[in-house]
Amino acid sequence: MKKKFKVVWGDVAENDLIGIIEYIAEDSPATARKILRKIREKAVSLFHFPQKGRIVPELLEQGIAEYRELIVAPWRVIYKIEKKQVLVFSVLDARRNIEDILLRRLIELKKLR
Repeated sequence: MKKKFKVVWGDVAENDLIGIIEYIAEDSPATARKILRKIREKAVSLFHFPQKGRIVPELLEQGIAEYRELIVAPWRVIYKIEKKQVLVFSVLDARRNIEDILLRRLIELKKLR
């Protein structure tokens, strides 16, 4: 039997996803629902296979190897595995400068701890 992980969405990731879906829904509610379902299904797959995503290359270049990502083009679902949990950290548009966004968010996260 495969090890099961709990998939937990952080507030930032939830807000990212809401922003994406609301933006798309302005033009096409049906497309927004389809994309929401696609992103959620991809994230749920981490329940059994949390290491299926690649390490985020932009963070790896900075020496940060604990964050992984799943691609749901053109979005990137960024997450971290901690014990028996998969913590979804962000959902970002791959057409943006991901490195700056992630580094800024990681700095903010460290300030909160």
